Amino acid sequence: MAKKTTLKAALRLRSGSGKLKQMRREGWLPAVVYGRGVENANLKIDAKTFSEVLAHSSSDSILINLDVEGEGVRSVFLKTIQHDSLSGAALHVDFLAVDDKTEITANIPLHLVGESKGVKAGGILEQSSHTIEITCLPKDLPDFLEKDISNLDNGDSLHIGDLAFPEGVKPTHEGDVVVAHIGKPAALVSEEASDAPEAAAVPA
Repeated sequence: MAKKTTLKAALRLRSGSGKLKQMRREGWLPAVVYGRGVENANLKIDAKTFSEVLAHSSSDSILINLDVEGEGVRSVFLKTIQHDSLSGAALHVDFLAVDDKTEITANIPLHLVGESKGVKAGGILEQSSHTIEITCLPKDLPDFLEKDISNLDNGDSLHIGDLAFPEGVKPTHEGDVVVAHIGKPAALVSEEASDAPEAAAVPA
């Protein structure tokens, strides 16, 4: 299960693009908290601290204890981050207020471990999905998923259905979706192509 991080926040009274730009220059990151059964709240959090939290997290799908000045602690899930298109810096953050019964959708890193038989024979590991979208309750949110691929041979594929999910965690995509494939060595592909029967000539 993923651990919760505590992050301090304060109510944000200023609004408007000019005010928000000034807030960012002062080192604050504008944020909003929303969710079923709670009143939306405009907040500001320390931009440097938030950046450090992300740097030490395995993904952006994290649970946070948001300690709001004068309001107490709220349990939230990091929903979205708006980034600057040029610098990549965070501009705005959306938090979803959650409780023990709130189902969340998260993208969890997929770690492939072990060296496959195919790679040992010269094949190439082609991982098409580095994260897996899942749904679960906050208490069941994993930090990452892991799969041993030692038995995968040349030409074999790994599907979502081949992954083991913790109790209470479900993938949002079908089990036949490919997440990784072992490409055959170039020499083997050339050999198979040369062994293929030539197509019969078509009369003019």
